[in-house]
Amino acid sequence: MLQNLHVKNLALIRETEVNFGPGLNILTGETGAGKSILIGSIHLALGERVSKDMLRENADSALVELIFTVDEPGQIAALDALDIIPDDGQIIMTRKVSANGRSVCRINGETYPAAVLRKVAGLLIDIHGQQEHVSLLAKKNHLAYLDAYAKKRLGERPAALAESYRSYTECRRLLEEASLDGEQQKRELSFLEYEINEIDEAGLTAGEDEELETAYRRLSHGRKIMDAAAEARECCADGTENASDLIGRAARELFSVEEYDGNAKALAGQLSEIDSLLSDFNRDLAGYIDDFEFSGELFARTEERLDLINHLKSKYGRTIEDILASREEKAARVDKLNHYEEYRADLEAKCTAAENDLRKISQEVSDIRKSEAVTFTDGIKQALLDLNFNDVRLSLEFTQLDHYTANGTDDARFFISTNPGEPLKPLDSVASGGELSRIMLALKTVLAGNDDIETLIFDEIDSGISGRTAQMVAEKIKQTAASHQVICITHLPQIAAMADSHFLIEKTSDSDSTISSICLLSEDESIDELARMLGGTRITDSVRSTAEEMKNLASQLLAPASSM
Repeated sequence: MLQNLHVKNLALIRETEVNFGPGLNILTGETGAGKSILIGSIHLALGERVSKDMLRENADSALVELIFTVDEPGQIAALDALDIIPDDGQIIMTRKVSANGRSVCRINGETYPAAVLRKVAGLLIDIHGQQEHVSLLAKKNHLAYLDAYAKKRLGERPAALAESYRSYTECRRLLEEASLDGEQQKRELSFLEYEINEIDEAGLTAGEDEELETAYRRLSHGRKIMDAAAEARECCADGTENASDLIGRAARELFSVEEYDGNAKALAGQLSEIDSLLSDFNRDLAGYIDDFEFSGELFARTEERLDLINHLKSKYGRTIEDILASREEKAARVDKLNHYEEYRADLEAKCTAAENDLRKISQEVSDIRKSEAVTFTDGIKQALLDLNFNDVRLSLEFTQLDHYTANGTDDARFFISTNPGEPLKPLDSVASGGELSRIMLALKTVLAGNDDIETLIFDEIDSGISGRTAQMVAEKIKQTAASHQVICITHLPQIAAMADSHFLIEKTSDSDSTISSICLLSEDESIDELARMLGGTRITDSVRSTAEEMKNLASQLLAPASSM
């Protein structure tokens, strides 16, 4: 359940906090008061794309935080699969967005990518926006709705189906690539053997290139190295006033007075050690100079060898290890070409086996789908009858594709008839806007009863409906809220009257800024808001009395959802 929402510096919201309750949470307010901003903030916290325009004017950053209480075993197990453990039964999702567009996402204090937030969101909350009912018009979504309904029976089969399809398509790709005639085989074999011989003749050893590059740098800068070494020797040993002579003279001077002062003796001892170290250095430097020799022949061989290795790198890989690995791949391909008929026969057998596996799991998934489609459509049909569809028939018709997909071979489409005597027709060709919103509500309520998602958000799902239909939609939403937490933004007083918790979103302005705020209404304040929704700017005693009666009738419809 969504327990708390905290928003700071987002669009018209300076800072606000909402504590949602169980059952039906209703949000109302004037058009433009900021209801969509509130839903947008929830989307943002759940990992959706961020626009820097969403930040409040002159704000350095925006913050959205959601606190969920989690106690459903199914949700806990699904979160555990993502290595996310509720802290004292809570999941705290936080997203901070900076003015430069960067964002930081955290779950219970730990940083996660936005993609993980979206996965967690899919386990905890389902948001139905104003335009989502349009998705019913896309036939490709119909099978996805059925799979969502049947997910418990389907289990891991959809993932296994996708993996089986991947294996099958990879096998088919390899088989198509293996479609070479005899002449093509000879040409490829000849080229591969040339490349293998080229690598073998080089006689490469791992790490050889690094050693050669070190030697090449030394040889190519030999004169500069010798000039530097000679200058160092001149300064330390061979010059008219070299460091060795000067240190020796300084040491002798201090030793001559050591009997008069203990400090002078200590300093003389330090100089003596320096003189000894310098003598060792001079011997090492002399040996380095004597041993250093530049060989034009060695330099040429080193340069030639490096050129060969770099040439091979340009063809076969960035490192010697890559080149040797490429050689092994080519040798394996040569082996396949030398036994090409056996290789093709093995591939064909693997493809046959992969197709059989794919056909089997596709059929298993299809059988489950067709079985579940009956109860799925029956549930939607009953919900539609509850939503003032007086005579409705609904079916989910299956056709079989002539090819495999990662979703199997099923194609499905909703067909509906909303009037007596009319034949079933594709949903997208007959449903009006108001009908689509009710069909989507029916579908959502059926899905909600078949999964572990506890919180549903309906953003103005009442678009295009009024009168008796509005009352029946209100009753269906209230019924859904008996077993789920529902957060609903609405303009209809019939729905607002059903609230277990009623929130008002208001926009206030002064000379400097405009601010949206949200507050929980008391019983009397809720009746006043219902009266405003009924009567507009002019609220008479009669209008308020009607609002009070609506509230009383709603409270009698269903007991508050305290059992959640």
